[in-house]
Amino acid sequence: MDGSLDTPLDRQIAAFRRFTRFYTARLGVLREGLLDSPYALTEARVLYELAQAPDQGASSLARRLDLDPGYLSRILTRLQSDGLVVRAPVPQDGRRAALRLTAAGRDAFAGLDAASRGQVRGLLGALPEPARRRLVAAMRTIETLLDPDAPAPWLIRPLGPGDGGWVVESHGRLYAREYGWNAEFEALVAEIVAAFLRAHDPAREGGWIAECRGAPVGSVFVVRQDARTAKLRLLLVEPEARGLGIGKRLVEHAMGFARAAGYTRMTLWTNDVLVAARRIYEAAGFVCTAREPHTSFGQDLVSETWERDLTPD
Repeated sequence: MDGSLDTPLDRQIAAFRRFTRFYTARLGVLREGLLDSPYALTEARVLYELAQAPDQGASSLARRLDLDPGYLSRILTRLQSDGLVVRAPVPQDGRRAALRLTAAGRDAFAGLDAASRGQVRGLLGALPEPARRRLVAAMRTIETLLDPDAPAPWLIRPLGPGDGGWVVESHGRLYAREYGWNAEFEALVAEIVAAFLRAHDPAREGGWIAECRGAPVGSVFVVRQDARTAKLRLLLVEPEARGLGIGKRLVEHAMGFARAAGYTRMTLWTNDVLVAARRIYEAAGFVCTAREPHTSFGQDLVSETWERDLTPD
């Protein structure tokens, strides 16, 4: 019972509680196993956070999820016993351990993520496009009103249908506008994306999109250079999404995938004019190992090769 509804605030409280009951029941989050999986909502959320930001510690994870450290420890113990999560020592601090998903953990997360996207697709797909826009706008309104100082919510997800075209278009548009590069660069990006989409090994190569409020705002790819070396490619963040840490997280995500896939080194190719990207690479532990002047994309440039080991940080 919601009690007496004598004032406008009382009625608003009752409406709010009614909505939360409706929403949690509609998504089935109170069931013992979320999305017909063996894992409860909190366990699935832990897998999600580790998929988005590998190699974080238990204390930082507890803060991100606002969980009691003891409760989180019990969840991590179960996920470790199921072979989904491992703790890797941090060489610079023997008292700390970094958490990351195993191959089985990534598979479990991928299954949960696909099931969740399918569930939401079913709910939204039953609505006409104008209704979908109203629903998503209402959700944004809720987020903004309840947490006006929060940064725009975003996530990292695997490359999906249509994303390859977005990656090509975004690179061509942004690099022309910000650096004056011509269509030669867009053609290069198209060739890289086409080769990836035609034939890539999902166990050792991947592409990801950063998505903010339902729209793509960033990308990163990992491809095989040789048996030991992964190559990071096509890192991009749209201007409106910069400053949120998306570029940093995309690089961390790519490195975590490459480590788990068995690579021991990672390399990348960039140009010295890409100052913001170079800062991200340097902060992630990459070192510039080669520089070479060249004329490409309608500009005189200096290309750079950056590398780093993939041993645990």
